Amino acid sequence: MLTTPSRATPLRAALVAAASLSVLAACGGGSTPATGADGPIAVEAGDTACKVARTSSNTGNVTFEVTNKGTKVTEFYLYAEGDRILGEVENIGPGLTRRLIVEVTDAGKLQTACKPGMVGDGIRADFTVTGEGRKSVDTDQKLADATKEYQRYVNSQADSLLAKTTEFVDAVKADKVEDAKALFPVARLYWERIEPVAESFGDLDPKIDGREEVIEEGTEFTGFHRLEKDLWTTGLVADSPAIADGLLTNVKEIVDKAKTVELTPLQLANGAKELLDEVATGKITGEEDRYSHTDLWDFRANVDGSQAAVAALRPVIQEKDAALLSTLDEKFKALDDLLEKQRKGDGFKLYTELTEPEVKDLAAAVDALGEPISKVAEAVAK
Repeated sequence: MLTTPSRATPLRAALVAAASLSVLAACGGGSTPATGADGPIAVEAGDTACKVARTSSNTGNVTFEVTNKGTKVTEFYLYAEGDRILGEVENIGPGLTRRLIVEVTDAGKLQTACKPGMVGDGIRADFTVTGEGRKSVDTDQKLADATKEYQRYVNSQADSLLAKTTEFVDAVKADKVEDAKALFPVARLYWERIEPVAESFGDLDPKIDGREEVIEEGTEFTGFHRLEKDLWTTGLVADSPAIADGLLTNVKEIVDKAKTVELTPLQLANGAKELLDEVATGKITGEEDRYSHTDLWDFRANVDGSQAAVAALRPVIQEKDAALLSTLDEKFKALDDLLEKQRKGDGFKLYTELTEPEVKDLAAAVDALGEPISKVAEAVAK
């Protein structure tokens, strides 16, 4: 959400908001969506409606052009059975248009959803896919190699996520507060690197990573951020051990699912963009880890995950748009250099230790990467 953390100064908030909006706008484009039979499917998202121009498609690459005609920031999703997310675009501000390209490999019933205010189950409608199952990885060896390489990355990060979350939970349950505080940002590194994959599995994401102010009304505040609040603000309380056990149970389930899910090349491309959006709308504002202020660990991890997806797709991007790859390398390096300046010991400075110019420089570097990263999916889909 594009909210401002309570400790941010007006200048910092203005700098960050401007950069975040610029990144998100860069990921869309302002042209009127095409509605022809073979063109992108126009979606008009409002505060109370979600008008999808066509409600069916053939298997293969499906493109949606989502325009927010409402007054609230919105999201658009394409769901498979069991609310598994096939593709999503988040943080679509009023008046903005965002493009989503999804590879749908099997015929069947799906659902589209707009989420005005970025809450709830969304305004849903059925979407039917017909035709023979088509997978780009079956006919393109470079795409097949890319998904295999990225899956190996996901598997390694998932293993580390489970190991470090187990250590974190053990420290919480043993009332070892300082040990738990030290482990909190480390465990989250592995979560944040593969967040788009982890987020795709229904309601596990809010249980693990939901912030208190954005979880749905009536939903229990659990997971990493509940324990973060306990450790840094209230002190561990009677149900902290139970919350820790619940976190570990949910992480184990995510790890099992993440290591067995079959990813498409476009999911890698979209994930690289989603991770940068996460930086632009949460980490650079200091609102993600508002109790511990360890946002730069998350920032670094999101960038790592985005780079890993691009690295897996590198041969594909090189073949289809070499200039784009050169730009990505340049912009990632500039952001890496700025992040490395914020190292402190084995980790990073606290967000509250950043100066206004440092926040401005980081926001500008994220902004500069926003436009080229938004073009990766289109390059892959060529």
